[in-house]
Amino acid sequence: MFSSLKVKYFRIYWLGMFVSLIGTWIQSVAQSWLVFQLTNSAFLLGVVGFLSSIPMFVLSLFGGVLADRVNKRNILIFTQVAFMLLSFLLAILTQFKLITPSQIMLIALFNGIIMAFDAPARQSIVVELVGKKHLFNAITLNSVAFNSSRIIGPAIAGVLISIIGMSGCFYLNGISFLAVIVALLCIKFGRSPAPRNSSALRDLKEGLIFIRGNRLILALVSLVAAVSLFGISYVILMPVFANNVLHAGVKGLGVLMSSIGVGALLGSLGLASLGDFKFKGRLLIISVFLFALSLIIFSLSRNYILSVSALIFVGCSSFIPVALINTLLQTNVPDEFRGRVMGLFMITFAGIMPFGNLISGSLAQSFGVSAALLFCGVTCLVLFTLINFLFPGLKDL
Repeated sequence: MFSSLKVKYFRIYWLGMFVSLIGTWIQSVAQSWLVFQLTNSAFLLGVVGFLSSIPMFVLSLFGGVLADRVNKRNILIFTQVAFMLLSFLLAILTQFKLITPSQIMLIALFNGIIMAFDAPARQSIVVELVGKKHLFNAITLNSVAFNSSRIIGPAIAGVLISIIGMSGCFYLNGISFLAVIVALLCIKFGRSPAPRNSSALRDLKEGLIFIRGNRLILALVSLVAAVSLFGISYVILMPVFANNVLHAGVKGLGVLMSSIGVGALLGSLGLASLGDFKFKGRLLIISVFLFALSLIIFSLSRNYILSVSALIFVGCSSFIPVALINTLLQTNVPDEFRGRVMGLFMITFAGIMPFGNLISGSLAQSFGVSAALLFCGVTCLVLFTLINFLFPGLKDL
């Protein structure tokens, strides 16, 4: 299950990243609480989330070009230092009561810009650390770290906000980046891409031409785009569903959100235990349809226990396709295009998400939260069926 952790440098990197992710989730919860305290506006909470995500849509391909041209370790050291400085800036402004909503929005925007260059390098460095033999296991263990931190971080944040305050949480997140920075400095492979005579814009054009001519990549990113645009947006509607449909209150909302994380964690551990198995495409097709059906069941549920159970399946079946697609892309793409392909992956995975949130939020406002979630689930089911029909070779991967 943990074969990739036997690789020394990946083990060091993974541990540093895990510590940093916990800090990131602590800051995310504290920042949301700070925005709500300052503004008492759910709309501005959405604006902050939008500003932190939209740069991924605009800039990730350029981040991928940079990852193909520059040493990925050096990119990540730079981005982690930048994240750390922004966390300390947020902490200082909060501590001295100078913070304003516009400053939080600006910091969120800068974080999003940095993430657009961090994510393609972060995704594509894994194969350089472990090789293709352990790539699938390494990607699933990265997801284990992410999903575990998604459970641990918010739980710790709830306690820390009352003990050290929101500024203390921001300082703690800034310090947590030292773990991954030190880990990156310990990695000595330092492999740099071959020098290029072409311009960055020419590299971008070459990458787009390569992607357009590769049906496998188009099929895989189409699946990710469908999940991101119509599937994942259910998360922002959870408070409304918990309050207006299930009448479960804040405690019920916490359990519902945790059940998603539990499902994702179970899915990542299950994938890690399979090793580098054959016929990943079949599991990919099964999991996307299971996701759509689970989301439909959740949208129709009026029973709290059934809703929690459905969300565990939603969490599990939404994680598995993303991990499988990440692996299939990286194992089937030439090294010289990996950064640009992972840049496209991040656009379809994270960059499209804000637009999905706007669609589902508008539908919920007009037709109710249950109808909005039902529409998203049915749309996913239709799109998955269409993609499977257009790209029948997916199941044979």
